[in-house]
Amino acid sequence: MDLNNLLLAVTLAAAISAPIASHAAETEAPQPPPPTWLRVPFLHGLFGNPGDSQSELTSLDRANAWINSPPLTASDLRGKVVLVDFWTLTCVNWRRTLPYVRAWADKYRDKGLVVIGVHSPEFEFEKKPDNVRTAVKEMRIDYPVAVDSDQLVWNGFDNEAWPALYFIDAEGRLRHSYLGEGAYEQSEMVMQALLKEAGADGFDRAPVMVDPKGPEVAADWRDLMSPENYVGYEKAENFASAGGTMMDKAAIYDLPSHLRLNEWGLSGDWTVRKDAGRLNKPDGKIAYRFHARDLNLVMGPAAPGAAVRFRVLIDGKPPGPAHGTDVDEQGIGTAGEQRLYQLIRQPSPIADRDFEIEFLDPGVEVFAFTLADPTRPQRLKGPQWTRRRLPKRSIAPGAASSVMLQRLSRPYSSGE
Repeated sequence: MDLNNLLLAVTLAAAISAPIASHAAETEAPQPPPPTWLRVPFLHGLFGNPGDSQSELTSLDRANAWINSPPLTASDLRGKVVLVDFWTLTCVNWRRTLPYVRAWADKYRDKGLVVIGVHSPEFEFEKKPDNVRTAVKEMRIDYPVAVDSDQLVWNGFDNEAWPALYFIDAEGRLRHSYLGEGAYEQSEMVMQALLKEAGADGFDRAPVMVDPKGPEVAADWRDLMSPENYVGYEKAENFASAGGTMMDKAAIYDLPSHLRLNEWGLSGDWTVRKDAGRLNKPDGKIAYRFHARDLNLVMGPAAPGAAVRFRVLIDGKPPGPAHGTDVDEQGIGTAGEQRLYQLIRQPSPIADRDFEIEFLDPGVEVFAFTLADPTRPQRLKGPQWTRRRLPKRSIAPGAASSVMLQRLSRPYSSGE
């Protein structure tokens, strides 16, 4: 079986297995309403002749810095199978793919695979190479990382999402891409096929096994009924404190007496900027009514080297067994750097909960709640199968609309 036929078989198997798995789950327990799009692993670039990826790989020359490696160029990578992984350190969707990417890098490094992480930031603090270096060390990433603070590599690949994987063969040609979480076995099969095509052999064809911890554990999509939300006024939604947001100026906020699902509010002296809220005096609070297994908060002290103590409550009580990895059972924690903090991981049953965090010290900046938002893809643009355009944000596993699936059997039409 040649590579294109293998990839076609992988795609069809993934598309068929998804609804079967969904049906099986429905027979066990009631399910939340299905999304208006299909979460089907959708493998790109599978048909026709391989595309020339030299323009994408040459964009690596535009990286601001490199970690774990000297700068790599398209000519350096000739003869290697390359996996390019776009990430940003606060994206929980990407974080859940990391155990697999680490395992692939270890398993196939000696067989000719080069994994390159491209860190393309969302928030200003993620543009600082030192913050990326800290994340690389804490997350045990040992493969090369290109620091793409100006998103020039992102633009060179015409990328649109975190996480995103691009598979490039030993001739430097883009053969496959995948946006979102999931399809790990299918993606590994693609890597194996490209390595075999390049002459590698002797590797174990069984898929890698991982043992994720903390924020790297797979999402609980079934119980996710709350979206990602931002604290900065540019993207904030469902803000419920009376009077709304005072933009770019210090203001006193009060929490409403009652929050509806997915509403949130502030208490205390805050300055809300375009991308974050900053606490000016101690004892400020954020409250949020949510429905999800996990609740993560992107935050940290504005001043490097500072530390901000905080306390988390869920339904007015310490979280106990529902505490995340960054707090104890009493809900006590300290923010010592700007990053993603896992504050809540609920045991079953999952229900609507009132979350509250109180900051005992001033100077914290809070950017976003991240709960693994399943983002709906936008309409495809461009040639058939070669690129999928999505909002520039994290996305759910292999989200693909029915329109995308229809394009498997008919040509792209710019008039759709």
